[in-house]
Order: sequence, then C-alpha cells, then structure tokens
Amino acid sequence: MATDKEIPSAENPEKLLNLKSTGAKKWAAGIPAVVAALSDVMEEGIPFRGTRALFAMNQRGGFDCPSCAWPDPDDDRSPVGEYCENGAKALAEEATTKKVTADFFAQNSVADLANLTDFEIGKKGRLTEPMYLPEGGTHYRPISWDDAFTKIAGHLNALESPDEALFYTSGRTSNETSFLYQLFAKEFGTNNMPDCSNMCHETSGFALEPTIGIGKGTVKLNDFYDTDLIVIIGHNPGTNAPRLMSALQKGKENGANIMAINPLPEAGLMGFRNPQEIKGVLGTGGQLADIYLPVKINGDMALLKAFEMLLLEMEKSSPGKVLDNEFIAGNTVGYNDFIEQFKNYKLDELAIASGVPSSDIRQAAEMLANNKRIIFCWGMGLTQQPNGVDMIREIVNICLMKGSIGKPGAGVCPVRGHSNVQGNRTMMINEKPTQKQLDRLKEVFGFEPPRGHGYDVVNAIKAMHKGKAKVFFAMGGNFLSATPDTTYTAEALRKLRLSVHVSIKLNRSHLVHGKEALILPTLSRSDKDIVNGEVQFISTENSMGVVQSSKGILKPVSDQLINETQIVCRMAMATLGSRSVIDWKRYMNSYDDIRDIIEKCIPGFENYNKRVRERNGFYLPNGAREGKFITDKFGDKAPFTVTKLPVNTLADDEYMMASTRTHDQFNTTIYGLEDRYRGIKNERRVVFMNRKDMDKAGYAEGEKVDLFNYDDGVERIARLFVVVPYPIPERNTVTYFPETNVLMSINNVVGESNMPASKFIRIKIKKHQSPV
Repeated sequence: MATDKEIPSAENPEKLLNLKSTGAKKWAAGIPAVVAALSDVMEEGIPFRGTRALFAMNQRGGFDCPSCAWPDPDDDRSPVGEYCENGAKALAEEATTKKVTADFFAQNSVADLANLTDFEIGKKGRLTEPMYLPEGGTHYRPISWDDAFTKIAGHLNALESPDEALFYTSGRTSNETSFLYQLFAKEFGTNNMPDCSNMCHETSGFALEPTIGIGKGTVKLNDFYDTDLIVIIGHNPGTNAPRLMSALQKGKENGANIMAINPLPEAGLMGFRNPQEIKGVLGTGGQLADIYLPVKINGDMALLKAFEMLLLEMEKSSPGKVLDNEFIAGNTVGYNDFIEQFKNYKLDELAIASGVPSSDIRQAAEMLANNKRIIFCWGMGLTQQPNGVDMIREIVNICLMKGSIGKPGAGVCPVRGHSNVQGNRTMMINEKPTQKQLDRLKEVFGFEPPRGHGYDVVNAIKAMHKGKAKVFFAMGGNFLSATPDTTYTAEALRKLRLSVHVSIKLNRSHLVHGKEALILPTLSRSDKDIVNGEVQFISTENSMGVVQSSKGILKPVSDQLINETQIVCRMAMATLGSRSVIDWKRYMNSYDDIRDIIEKCIPGFENYNKRVRERNGFYLPNGAREGKFITDKFGDKAPFTVTKLPVNTLADDEYMMASTRTHDQFNTTIYGLEDRYRGIKNERRVVFMNRKDMDKAGYAEGEKVDLFNYDDGVERIARLFVVVPYPIPERNTVTYFPETNVLMSINNVVGESNMPASKFIRIKIKKHQSPV
C-alpha cells in the first residue's frame, strides 16, 4: 500500500505489455467493426441492458451518442443501429453495471490508483456517490451532497477575487446545463471558462468567424450525398468519426471524387466495408479515396498554396472555366492582394515543403479545377498545428476561388469531436463572450456580468501554476490527461486549494488534485433523468448545427446520482445565497424553464421547447450556408487572406512528432489496447517511424527507446517506447496521447487560438535507459 509521503503519478506507468504488430490495414469497418462493437457490451457483462441501449442511441425519442458530434440523418435512420463502433464502446463504458463505491476508495489509496494505466483506471466502473479527499489525505471518503456544496461554496466565497476560480467544461455537457453553468460563473463574477474546444477546434472558430462570419461549418449531411469533390485533410474518419465514412460512401456512389490528405495512410481514408450492407459483410466494400497525398507534418500550407498557384495557372490558360469569377467579384474582397503573392512561389519548392511529389499535386489540383461543388473536411491534424488558423483560412481561400461555399453540395466542414462541444459554445461557454451576449444577459436577468476576458485552457494552467487561480471546477472531462506538458500541469493542479470534478467514471484527473478534492458523480447520457417523478430530456447540437433532444432509457447504477443541472443549481444556491437574482430552484426542477430562458438570450432558439420536440429537431441559423457572409470588417463580403508559408527546420538528430488517438480510444477514454487499422495490438507506448529513418539511426523494429523534447530549455522525457516501422514521411513520427503529452511544452501553441499544438512537437529519440 502507498505511504503518506507518496505523490501520485501524473503520467501513465512506464511499462510495456506485449506488442503484436500486424501491419497497416487498407480498409475500415466490415465484420470486425461489428464484432468489436458488440464485444465491449459483452465484456461489461450487460448483454441485454447494453443491446437495448444501442437500439435507442441516435434514434428519434432515444438518446444522443456520448461519443462524437457527427450528425444523424434527417431522413431515414438505420433500424439495425444508427451508431458506429466507437459509439458502441462509449455506450458500453457508461452503461456498465460495475461500480466504484466508497468501499473501493477505502481499499485503494490515491497513490495506488495512480500506478494503474488510464485503461485500467477507466475499467473500474461507474462512480456511485460523492467523494472527498481532505488536505493531506491518502484516500477519498464519502461526503453528503449538502456537505459537498457547502465545501465548494466555502472555498469560492473565500477567494479574494472571483477570477481566482476556474470553471472548465467538457463537450458532453448538455445545452441546458451549459447555459446555467456559464450563467452561474458570470453571476459569481468571472469569465474564466476554459473548455475542451480550447484544445480541439478553437482554431476553426478563429479562422472562420472573420472570413465567413460564423465559426462553424457550413454544410449539411445531405450535401455529402450530392457533391462533386470531398477533400479530407488532417483527419482520420475511420477512427475519429466512423459514421462519416457512410456519408463518403454515399457521395462516392452518387459520383463524387474523394481526395485524402494526411501524413499516415489511414484505413478509413482508403477503403470502407459498410457493415450494414451485404457487400460490406461479404468483404467487398469499395475504395474511398481517388487520390491520397502523404503530406509531411505541417506541410499542409505548402500543399494548399501549390493548389492555388496551379488553379490560377489553369484559369489563365482557360479563362472562366476553372475559377468562379462572378462569385469572386460579387462576394469577396482582397482577391488582387491574394493572387499577388504567387509571384514568389515555385511549384517544386512547394512540393518539397509539403512532402508531396509535384506530379501528385498537379493531379489533385486538376480535380479541384474540374469540379465546382467541393466540400473540405478537416480535423485536429490541422487545428493543432502552430499555423492552424492560417491553414484553415487557406482552405477558405480555395473555396472562395471556386465559389464552393454557400451553395448545396459545397462548403467547409470542421469535424467536431465530443458530442456537444459545439452546443457548449453556442450556450456561451466561452472565456471571451461578446459584449452583445453580455448585454443580453444583463437585460434578461438584471445583473452586471463581468466584461473582461477570462482564461482559456493554456492560460488557466499557467494561472494555477502562478497561484492566480485557486479553485478548479470541472464539468466532465479528464483535464490532466487532455492537456499539454503533463508534469507542469500536474504541478499547477497540486497548487490549488480545491479541485472538483463532475464525472461518471474514475480518471487520472481525480488522482492529481488540489489540496482538497471532490468527485461529484452524475448521470450519463443513456441514464434515465427523473425529475419530479418524470423522465426528462436534454438537448444537444451536432457538428452541422442541428439541435435535437436526448432522452436516456437506462436505470442509473446508483440512487445517489443527480444530473448536471441540479449540480450547477445547488452549487449556485449554496455559493450565492440571497445575493443571487436568479431563480436557481426553478431551473433545477424544469428543463423546459431552462429552454424558455435560453430562447430569450440566444438567437436562433425561438420556440425552443416546441421545435426541439419535433421529429428531427431544428437547424440553427447559418448565414454562410446560404451565401451570406456577414463579417465585422467587411460587411457582406468574405475576405481572401494572405498567409505566410512556414519554414520548418529540424536539427540532424530531431524528428517532428504528432500525437494521435488509437482506434480503441475516444479523446482521453481508453476502451481497449488495439489500434486495429494500424496493426497494433496490446500496446500503446509505440512510436511510428519511417523505415529509412530507423535504418539511418540504427533502430530495429521493436527496439525500446526514450523520447525527449527541449523546448523552452526544459528537458522533457517520455520513457520506454517501442519503435514500429510505418509508411510515414521521413523525419516524421507519430505517437499516442496522453502518453506523450509530457513532451509538449505549455508554450507550444497555435497562433491566435492559443490551442496546444499537439501535432507539432520536435523530439529526439535515444535508446532506452532505465532511470537512475
């Protein structure tokens, strides 16, 4: 057992399992996906409970998938199962009947639990009652809900300033809870609302808002079915959004071409065997990508500029046949300045910078030239690059050149991750609320909200480290494992007076904590949410701006669980007491009342309670989808953006590293130890390398190595990894997170959005040496 002096580990244990590498696959889904989806339900010992829930997930009258934010079809939904393999795994994780009780915490110290891997921690089961860790304590112990809220209120009210509190949000939180959560923070007096968007798609919002007038995508799901060309860049749909592959398949069957751009040749970009079709079951699914461009890490900008340069050349040779000059003249500004830059570029140099042969670039550019309706999809392969904002603006430039935005079958599609991360932002979970939003809250509720910007995730960590933030409240998520610079972040969290986590399962963030710590268990998306004797529903917003209802069907594993809205309201009542001007008790007991007040505060939610009960929910307004580009600086015109080409240099012994997730993982939740499509079984501590780099450095397949980063003059080490050869550009490497988050400096961020640049980390690789 752990002693009183042991400090819980902030990282996954440095131990290897038994790696089996079978090589990369060339297609995704099929029967293996069906087997994997059902096996998780069986492994959790819930064949009937789990199967019943699967048939209700993403169905009308059922509950929204707790995994990704990919939209459900507006028309017919599959009666077999409107979910993907990862959705089934997420459901199995939360529908489990395994329990983490007070007895479990009494038998296991915090330090002992920290010696487990994230996978082992997550498999312990559902949290069942509030738990408290006193200062100097080694074991969590039970606490009543009333005492927990009294403890939180005491700490919050003892702060010298409201800005010493941080209120974090994960993307799973419902619209109703998110709205009340930000309302409480503002009435308390702070805009310190870091959220998971600060780590995934903040970059997309920063790029899109000033260029097309809205920080969201512009397409609907049906646009994928009737388009000419779909470009997938910096995204792995086979793992990160498997239901996107069905849309790609349908588009391809209807005549669309597909272009795949990524450093790794992901199976989900190459081929798809739809498990809901006979041909997919028989293993005869079709190829998806018509062309695959193996771009170097951060070579995307050079590739995009090469496309633009070639499009301009082809337009010059065939005026009016390549670009949409009428659209450019009527809907954009800055075109002449934009095209002026290409006098300074040469295709061969751009090809070298991108890592893609010039012949392949020409072939891809011809696809862009010969098609009019183009959809660009991207993921964190772009948003987590230092120049991610500029790269997305470059995508917008291409859309503007082609007139491929604001019309059916064309537009931009950032593929959002967590299931309501977009809804959180719509509900004003934002450390930078607009003055218009704040004015509206003041008008509706009668209090003066704080006007200054709060801390995002990176600045929140720095504030904790400096002692400027003293109370941390997390509405979901696994903050430590999601964030960069693990050692630095852990030091910051341990300086807090109090850390609070609202969670459904145990995770590493509960084990690296403030001087005092609370774990508040809550209902999952699939649980019945019963208020005043009636089963309630909440609402969420998907990647394409559809707001729909979500109603759980499963009996909760404990009668001590309360929903997130009740947690917010009870915290608000305990903290603010009689000085509050908001009727928190009313909202605690009625989601309909919350939706009525949201309707008064946020545009687009007129008749919220009526429309959310309709068959498919409703679409929020999206001017850019209709070709209306209302921007602050340019009125109804979309501006072309002139961006810089990055100069990426590496020392002779350096490599560029990008971190990614496995197929058995969603965000920080580890479902299993198999990355099936990349051929990795029973291991996570691997580093993918080009075979030529291995030979040059003298590394054999399976060799044990340590990884180092030296940003800011600090040595960061991730020990004990296994080298795996992979078809990846030379001098590029890929690893899994959160195991290598320790290598990423807190200062390695994306320009403008201040997101961690998790896909751009310079490392050195050395043969493994055991620490002294």
